[in-house]
Amino acid sequence: MNELMSQAVDLMIAGMGFVFVFLIILVFATGAMSKIISRFAPEPATPAKTPRAKPKAPTSVDPDTAEAIKKAIAQFRSRHKK
Repeated sequence: MNELMSQAVDLMIAGMGFVFVFLIILVFATGAMSKIISRFAPEPATPAKTPRAKPKAPTSVDPDTAEAIKKAIAQFRSRHKK
């Protein structure tokens, strides 16, 4: 039993070591790719500094639509009372 636990601990340490080394390599590879991309990729075009127009909501709603919305809200509230 003792030999089995020793093998299990050895395998666990080897696996965790492998994952740790892989993650370290991954961090360095990602950093290198970032530097390569920033060096060779063209700079993105900067848009004009004009404020973006917000979409405007309709100023009026059809009365039938408003009534349907009111009824739907009332029905939802009546079904979901706390």
